[in-house]
Amino acid sequence: MLYHALLFLHLLAVVAWVGGMFFAHFCLRPAAVEVLEPPARLPLMLAALRRFLGAMSIAVPLVVLTGLALFLPVGFGNAPVGWHVMLTLGLVMAGVYAFIHLVLLPRLRTHCAASAWPLAAQALNAIRRLVALNLALGVLVIVAAISAR
Repeated sequence: MLYHALLFLHLLAVVAWVGGMFFAHFCLRPAAVEVLEPPARLPLMLAALRRFLGAMSIAVPLVVLTGLALFLPVGFGNAPVGWHVMLTLGLVMAGVYAFIHLVLLPRLRTHCAASAWPLAAQALNAIRRLVALNLALGVLVIVAAISAR
């Protein structure tokens, strides 16, 4: 029962994280670019990212903690290679998330507050590139999960 509860929480948090990145990267940002000028688009993206990254401050640690809780009883030596790949890539993804949330989001907030739109756009572009990286890593984690037996 505990195993299933941990797995449920793990997968729910993963879906929120990876699905949210997909939505932001492939739907929200392109739509905002299409219909809004930078003085309106950048504050919108900041508001959306603040909400999303705030929610991910629960989901990302939950992914890491439940992943470890599922991994440790099996043991590092007995775990399939795919589990090691998932753990490694998940920790890298968590580090990327932390950098976005703790470094780049405050930079975007500061530049938006100052109406420094070119600097805000640079900060948002850095976030966009790292979200694309995390999405690619997330796909690799899914591949590792499928191959892990």
